[in-house]
Amino acid sequence: MGFFITFEGIEGCGKTTQLRRLAAELRAAGHAVQLTREPGGCAIADSVRALLLDSANSAMAPSTELLLYAAARAQHVAEVIRPALEAGGIVLCDRFSDATLAYQGYGRGLDPGIIAELNRLATGGLAPDVTLLLDLPVEDGLARARERNADSAGPDEGRFEAEALAFHQRVRDGYLQLAAADSRIRVIDARGDQAMVAARIDAALAPLLAARRPA
Repeated sequence: MGFFITFEGIEGCGKTTQLRRLAAELRAAGHAVQLTREPGGCAIADSVRALLLDSANSAMAPSTELLLYAAARAQHVAEVIRPALEAGGIVLCDRFSDATLAYQGYGRGLDPGIIAELNRLATGGLAPDVTLLLDLPVEDGLARARERNADSAGPDEGRFEAEALAFHQRVRDGYLQLAAADSRIRVIDARGDQAMVAARIDAALAPLLAARRPA
């Protein structure tokens, strides 16, 4: 079985940049790496992503949002994540089931028990080996994310960035509560430049990856 690493954090925390950097380093060292993201990661889940993140869909009900995330995750796990792990590779995923607890649970106020059950159904019980939570004050993260979206020529994916500051603070607080309750989640200080954050990530992962040899 392979090794499953997820990156979590609020909008603009820098996780996508660090995920890609880590993937490049691991591949250079000879590891088979599957780099993926949520929502999305395969054609069906990418179609759901377009619905979830489009700022035109501001009227989406929280329960609809939750069920769409679960549907996208079920397809993603079945089509991409589980096969890559069974092949012995390292899977790096930009957000996973913890994001649903943080955003739809703490952020939206939906029942965490229902969310946990949907996560179990969608993943078939699959959980990350380690989760890196890139933690950043919400004001800093939102400023980065909104600047990024303004500069992007791609599809509109700004629905969550348009939420009020209080929503994002609940999400951050939720992530930190999840981390306090589960040693799988390692909190990484996301302040500072990319090299500083990368060094913190590498230090957290070094003991976990030391025993792994390239396939």
